[in-house]
Order: sequence, then structure tokens, then C-alpha cells
Amino acid sequence: MPMLFQIEEPDGSPLDEAAGPGVAVGIDLSGARGVVAFAVGGNAEVLTARDGSPGPETAGLRDAAGEFALERTGAVLLTLRGIAERALARPVTHAVIAITPPADVAARQSLARAAASGDLIATHILTATEAAALVPDAAAAEAAALGAAVAAENDGIAAQRGANP
Repeated sequence: MPMLFQIEEPDGSPLDEAAGPGVAVGIDLSGARGVVAFAVGGNAEVLTARDGSPGPETAGLRDAAGEFALERTGAVLLTLRGIAERALARPVTHAVIAITPPADVAARQSLARAAASGDLIATHILTATEAAALVPDAAAAEAAALGAAVAAENDGIAAQRGANP
């Protein structure tokens, strides 16, 4: 008969990983469709939905002033977060997000609010060019997402060390 084991914390309480901070991913909103990626050891990989479908469309995320629409952008980010959580089998709580310019203060603040509406913390907001520069050998179609994922991994490492990302 098989035996089941329960992993416990030193104080005897059950291990509850879901209560702790989740992982950080890179999200690219600069293309026609949103893309999410994850990095380990500086090696990033684009995450896809189980059925292989592309990420959500990004058309209409910004208003005429360049600010991000709260509900629409929040829904896109929530979809991408869901793709990542299913692929990684772990909660996702943080993201570095790559966008097309303008990346002024108003645009960044509206994007951070949209992310927060879905319980996602935007640790950094980069332009797609800045994110892609972090992975110079990546294919152009994936470079911004992969670069954002590498930046997210670096933010996670800094947070674990107690530094400010």
C-alpha cells in the first residue's frame, strides 16, 4: 500500500507555498498580441496556452492620450498571467512589462494601475527596445517578451536579497 507524506514547516504547520510571493514573468504588450515569458538562469522562454493559441490582442489598450485603459488592459494582463500560471503551475504575482512608446509617466502609471487591478505588480515598465536589448541574440518577434522575462528574473533575485528592484 502506498504511503503519503505531508511536508511541514519547522514549526509543524503545513507548507503553504501559495501564501508566499509568486514568480515574476516578462510580458510584452508592444505587438499585435500579448506575449508572456519566464526566465531561469538568464535563459528565457515564451509561454503559450495549452492549446497553442496566441496571446490576447493588444489593440485598443491605449486611449488617444497614450494612457492604458484600465479594464481592457487589466483583462489582457490577467489572461497572460493565467497562461503563465498554468504553464508554470505556480502563482504569478510580479511582472516586467514591455510596451511601445510613449512610455511617459502617465502611460507607466496607468499601466501599473491596470496591472494592480488584476493583483499583478509591475516591477518595471520598459520600452520594447529596452527589453529586447537584454537578449541581443533573440528572434525579433520574441525579443521584448524574453528581455522582459530576464529583467523580471533579475528583479526577483534582487528582492530575495532584500534589495530594491
